[in-house]
Amino acid sequence: MASVSLSSRLNKAVRQQYMSLPQGERVQVTYIWIDGSGEGLRNKTRTLDVEPQTIDDIPEWNFDGSSTYQAEGSNSDMYLVPVRMFRDPFTQDPNKLVLCEVLKYNRLPAETNHRMSCNKVMEEIKEHIIWFGMEQEYTLLGIDGHPYSWPANGFPGPQGPYYCGVGADKAFGRDIVECHYKACLYAGVNIYGSNAEVMPSQWEYQVGPCEGIEMGDQLWVSRFLLHRVCEDFGVVATLDPKPMTGNWNGAGCHTNVSTKHMREEGGLEFIEQAIEKLGKRHKEHIRMYDPRGGKDNVRRLTGHHETASIHDFSAGVANRAASIRIPRQVGQEKKGYFEDRRPSANCDPYAVTKAIAYTCLLHSEDGEESEEENIPAM
Repeated sequence: MASVSLSSRLNKAVRQQYMSLPQGERVQVTYIWIDGSGEGLRNKTRTLDVEPQTIDDIPEWNFDGSSTYQAEGSNSDMYLVPVRMFRDPFTQDPNKLVLCEVLKYNRLPAETNHRMSCNKVMEEIKEHIIWFGMEQEYTLLGIDGHPYSWPANGFPGPQGPYYCGVGADKAFGRDIVECHYKACLYAGVNIYGSNAEVMPSQWEYQVGPCEGIEMGDQLWVSRFLLHRVCEDFGVVATLDPKPMTGNWNGAGCHTNVSTKHMREEGGLEFIEQAIEKLGKRHKEHIRMYDPRGGKDNVRRLTGHHETASIHDFSAGVANRAASIRIPRQVGQEKKGYFEDRRPSANCDPYAVTKAIAYTCLLHSEDGEESEEENIPAM
C-alpha cells in the first residue's frame, strides 16, 4: 500500500457539509507566492466584502518573510502584490486564487521574484508577439519519498509500457492527473493536454500557448493546483529533474517558442537564426534553466534517456536527444516553432522565458558576444 498522508484519510463527506454552506456576499481570496527557495509555493487566505472583478480590486497584503526563507526576523514583513487572478476550484465561485509578486521592505523585488525583470523583457519585445508552451513533467511520490505505486522493496518493470500507457499495471495515479486537469480548466489556466510519461508514476501536462509574461503566471498557478490536488489525495508531486537514479528518465520542462515571424511563411529561417543565437549562449542558459545554476540539470542532462549532454549544444529535426528540437511538421512546413528541451522540471518559467526572449530577440546584432555574458537583471 502506498504511503499517503493521514490528512487525506479525513472524512470528506463531513468536509463537504461545511463547504456547501452559503457565504453571503463575502469572498475568500487565496494569495499565492513563490518562497525563498525559488521552487516552493506558499499561500494564505483573506476575506473580501465583495467579489473582485479585476486584479485591481484585490489589495496588497503582507507576510512573514523570515518563515519563508526570504527575510530576517528583525525585518521580516514582505509585500504581496497581486498580478493575476483565477477562479478557485477548491472552494469554488465566487472565491479566487491570486498569484502575487513578492517585494522586500524597500519595494524592490525579492531575490526569487524573477517576474518583474521578465516582464520588462517581454514588454520590450512585445511587437514580436512571442508565444510559449511549457511541458511540465512531474513524479508522484508517497509521503515516504518512494515513487507512488512502486513495489515497497523493489522496482517496477523496465521502461517501455508506461508512456501514454493505460491499465492498472501501467498508469499509477491517474485520478490525480484528471482532477488536476479539471481544476486547471475551472481556474482558467490554459492547460493544453496531459499524458503518462516514460517512467512509471511520472506524468506530464502542457500549458500554452501563452504570450509573454502570461506563460510564467500560468505555469506557476498550474503547479500550485497540482500540489494542492495531490495534498487532497495524500501524495506528493515532485519536480525534481532526476528523482530516481539509474536507468530511469528524468523530468524536464520542455519549452516551445514561436514568434510572429516564425509562424509566417518562411518562418524556418527565423527559427534557425534563433537556434544559432541560443547555441552561442548555451552555458548561460544552462545556468538559468534550473534554480541551482545548472547543478540540478547535471543529474538529468547526461546524453541518455532522451536528453542531450549538458556540456554540448545540438539541434535537429524530430531529435529528442538534441538540445533544441524542430518538430517534423515544422521542418516540412518551413514555419512554426522550436522546442528547447534543456529546462529542468523545477525551473522558474520566468527565468527560462526571459532568457530565451532576451537571447533570441535582444542580443547584440554583431553576434560576437560571449556565452559567458550574463543576461541582464534589468
